[in-house]
Amino acid sequence: MRVSEIYNFLNEISPFEIQESWDNSGLLLSNDDLCERIYLSLDLDLNQVKSFLPNSLIITHHPLIFKGLKSIKNDYAGSILKELIKKNCALISMHTNYDLSHLNAYFCENILGQVIIEKNGFIAYIENNFKDIFALADFLKERLNLKKISISLAKDLKESKLIGVCTGSGISLASELKSSIFLTGDIKYHDALALSENGVSLIDIKHYESEVCFANSLASCLQKLPIEIIISSSKNPFLEY
Repeated sequence: MRVSEIYNFLNEISPFEIQESWDNSGLLLSNDDLCERIYLSLDLDLNQVKSFLPNSLIITHHPLIFKGLKSIKNDYAGSILKELIKKNCALISMHTNYDLSHLNAYFCENILGQVIIEKNGFIAYIENNFKDIFALADFLKERLNLKKISISLAKDLKESKLIGVCTGSGISLASELKSSIFLTGDIKYHDALALSENGVSLIDIKHYESEVCFANSLASCLQKLPIEIIISSSKNPFLEY
């Protein structure tokens, strides 16, 4: 199947033009425009790429290349790019465009098993049917298979009918919140401190754990294509200890 055909299909279900201005979603590495299979992964690591068969299309959530490259070195991105080029593999990334169109909703509905009440850009809202924030945290630990989870309590706890959810790293969107509970990843100390003072409780659902469902989500969209789809898992750089 032609890579360009697949790209056009992806652009129909999740237009690349809706990505954020700082993002670099799209075709990052071309090959001869033919592929025999598609690998789906959140990110890439070198051992994973070495296991890929030649003449494949790789689709990731996070772009391997964010800024312009002046040279290809033996660093993280360079080593992976060289391996993909050797194998005549193409690389497409679907990042913030897919967050907006599919991933956040898939996480809420398929991973958390919750109904989305409202959606505002990158933030989805689910109903707060939990006794308290600790019951919510226990639920998230079970759903995300986490031994521990970080909670930041609002200075003045308020009732919140809705829970805001943003997969990945969404703390910069907190000013847009319509709830006093927010679930997202990569929460920093000073952000938690400031939001606590402003009456917002936070639960860190972690970056990898909240977005590793990308491959399964996109696979369900690609079932119509006449090509083999392989779900691959990149290595989580963090270990619980």
